[in-house]
Amino acid sequence: KLAAEFPSEDILLITASPVIKAITNFKQVSKTLEEFDVEERPSSVLEKQYPNIKVIQSGVKQLKSDERKIFTEDGKEYMYEKLCLCAGAKPKLIFEGNPYVLGIRDTDSAQAFQKNLAQSERIVVVGNGGIALELVYEIQGCEVIWAIKDKAIGNTFFDAGAAEFLIQKLTAENRETPIECKRTKYTTEESEEKERPIAASDKLGSALGPDWHEGLHLKGTKEFSHKVHIETLCEVKKIYSQQEFIQLQRTSLTFPKEEKNVEPDEVLWPVYVELTNGRIYGCNFIVSATGVVPNVKPFLDGNSFAIGEDGGLKVDKHMHTSLPDIYAAGDICTASWEPSPVWHQMRLWTQARQMGWYAAKCMAADTLGESIDMDFCFELFAHVTKFFNYKVVVLGKYNAQGLGLDHELMLRCTKGQEYVKVVMQNGRMMGAVLIGETDLEETFENLILNQMDLSYYGEDLLNPDVDIEDYFD
Repeated sequence: KLAAEFPSEDILLITASPVIKAITNFKQVSKTLEEFDVEERPSSVLEKQYPNIKVIQSGVKQLKSDERKIFTEDGKEYMYEKLCLCAGAKPKLIFEGNPYVLGIRDTDSAQAFQKNLAQSERIVVVGNGGIALELVYEIQGCEVIWAIKDKAIGNTFFDAGAAEFLIQKLTAENRETPIECKRTKYTTEESEEKERPIAASDKLGSALGPDWHEGLHLKGTKEFSHKVHIETLCEVKKIYSQQEFIQLQRTSLTFPKEEKNVEPDEVLWPVYVELTNGRIYGCNFIVSATGVVPNVKPFLDGNSFAIGEDGGLKVDKHMHTSLPDIYAAGDICTASWEPSPVWHQMRLWTQARQMGWYAAKCMAADTLGESIDMDFCFELFAHVTKFFNYKVVVLGKYNAQGLGLDHELMLRCTKGQEYVKVVMQNGRMMGAVLIGETDLEETFENLILNQMDLSYYGEDLLNPDVDIEDYFD
C-alpha cells in the first residue's frame, strides 16, 4: 500500500524470514467480511511488482527512535522518516525451554510438529483457541489428551452450545474425506533439500495462515483414526521427565475409555503432564497452543513506548504509537482508541491485513498533511473461518463480550447442519455466531450495523419458516 501511495520513495521491508506472506484470492464477502488465502512467496516477487520496495532479510537488533535508526542483526543500520512496526506476536509457551513442549504459530514449528507426530502414540494438547481446535480435529492415528481451562471447547470463538454442536463431529469415528484445499502449501524457499534445524522458540517464523494444517500429514503411529479425550476446567500444573516421574512413584493414567474407569498406565512415556485436577498422563510430547504475546522486545530498549495491558504497543485511531513517526499494526499493537460498540481487537489474520493497509493510509495522510477518517472495517468485528469443515462466521460481540448481564441470546440449531446464535441487547442485535451454510451473514451484518429495533419480531427472528433475508433485504 505504501509503495503504491509513494512510487518515488524508497520503501524498506525488514524481515527475519526468507519468505513474505502474500494475500491472494481476496474476496469481499460482504461490507465487512472478507475471505482470502495466505501464501508464502519469495521476497523477489514483491520487489519485481514494486521497484521502490527493497526487502532486507535480517532480524532487528535495536531501534533508536531519537536517532530515527533501525539496527539489524547483520550489523547494518537504516535511517527512516516514518516507521511502522509489524513484528506480530510469538507463541505463549506453557513452559519455556522444555524440549518436549512445542509451540505452534509459524511454518517452522508446524514442520517440527509434523516430524514429531509421525513417531507418536499419544500427545497432550494444551489450549482452547483456533489452532488447538484445528489441530485436535486434524490429527489421526494418535491418542490426544486435550486440556482446556474452560468448560467447553473453542472458548475464544464459541459458547458452550456451539461447542456441543461441534463436538459431535470430533467424536464421529468415520471422518468424511477432507475437502480439497485451494491454498498452495507452505514451504520456505531452498529449505526442502537440506534438513531444517528444528525451530528454536525464540526464532520467530511467520504466522500461519488460516489453512495451515492443510498438506501437513498429521498422522501418528496408530491405526485408528480419531481418539480425543477432553480434560476440562484444568491447566498444566507440572511437567516431569521420565526419570523424575519414576522417582515420584505416582500413577499415571491410560487413555480413558469411559469417564468412570480410569486405569493406571503400564507404559513408560518420554514425558509426563500433571494437570491441576490431579490427573497425570504420559505422552510423547506436549503441544502448547495457548495463544500469543505481542513481539515487542526488540523495540523497547531505550524507547519509551506506551504499552497496553496485553503487552502490545498502544496505537491511537491513526495507528500512531506514542513515539513520533512510529506506527504499529497487527498483532504487535494494542488498539487504544474508543472502539465502535460492536468492534474489538483480536489477533487474527483478517485484522492484521486491515490494520496494515490502514496504517499505510495513515502514514500517507500524515506525510501529505491530510486528515483521514477511521476505516470502515473497524465499525464491526467480522471474521470468517473454518472449523471441523464447517464454515464459521463470527460478528460483533458474538460472545456478548463486555455487555454485562444485560443481554439475551437466541439460538437455532439443526444437528450436524447449522448452528445460529444471536446476541440481543435492548431489542438490538449486537453479535452473532453462524456455523454451517446459513446464508445469514449479510443480513445479520446489516442488522448489527444499523442497530434497528427488532423487539417486534421476537423469536421469529430465527424462525426457519420466516425468510429473514428477504424481509430485511
